[in-house]
Amino acid sequence: MVGVISLVTGMIGPSGFGSASTAEQVTQGIDAANLTAIITGGASGIGLETTRVLALRKVHVIIAVRNMVSAKEAKQRILEENESARVDIMKLDLCSLNSVTSFVDNFIALDLPLNILINNAGVMFCPFELSEDGIEMQFATNHLGHFLLTNLLLEKMKQTAQATGVEGRIINLSSIAHNYTYIKGIRFNKINERKGYGNKKAYGQSKLANILHTNELSRRLQEEGVNITANSVHPGVIMTPLMRHSSYLMHFLKIFSFYIWKNVPQGAATTCYVALHPNVKGVTGKYFVDCNLCKPSAHAKNKDLAKKLWDFSNELIKSILKV
Repeated sequence: MVGVISLVTGMIGPSGFGSASTAEQVTQGIDAANLTAIITGGASGIGLETTRVLALRKVHVIIAVRNMVSAKEAKQRILEENESARVDIMKLDLCSLNSVTSFVDNFIALDLPLNILINNAGVMFCPFELSEDGIEMQFATNHLGHFLLTNLLLEKMKQTAQATGVEGRIINLSSIAHNYTYIKGIRFNKINERKGYGNKKAYGQSKLANILHTNELSRRLQEEGVNITANSVHPGVIMTPLMRHSSYLMHFLKIFSFYIWKNVPQGAATTCYVALHPNVKGVTGKYFVDCNLCKPSAHAKNKDLAKKLWDFSNELIKSILKV
């Protein structure tokens, strides 16, 4: 009930921000000129707004995206508004593990620092489909591609944090939909099976995986004593290209639930807050909604499930890449 009231009224939480806060508002006054960030899917929807606002705060942003045409257009729009913005684009297809490894190789070759990794890109409510690697598309794109990307970029982030003394931050975009998944949370033995597949439960499964990945990563980084945090966020309910597989349904539902929907600047706020705000320094392994800490589902807090997913993901990647 509190969550609904917050959405309807825009009531602020302990952070000083709430559901009505925008990405510009939550980063007001922050100078991040010394930071470099990678944002997956940073050319459309809340990813584009995240890119725009981080660039406005002087972050050097690398947009990692599959559609290079849209990325070039997005970069041009940002530069027209902010001619001093530092924005670069690089090719990345998250549903292809080979594309992920190629992206990382290309990024490392640039010899840039890396302070912030925002795993923003995703697909939603897809009909059953397998990726080129033979993995169910929502799990492949939303979780597995980001899992590999994060692991391959970790050493660069560790080097940057050590060399600069500046805390590294990893942000995984999850969703309140992580509450709506399969009975056991993750269908480990049936991850790629058409039988029993539900597009909404599969989406919820992938969003649950985002939180579990975040929590296990945070635990490992803390254990290692590394100056990098990892947190997950729910951006809110926003009409973006992510909903292309269910646009008619969502437009219909919006008529009856208009009060819980956010616009894009509001939808990017929590990501930008967790990425840049000084109040989040040292905070790790948490789940944020409307720029405030929130309790995720019981599955999402299950440490054994998080470790099982970590091991499962590693083995799956090894079997595909033959490493």
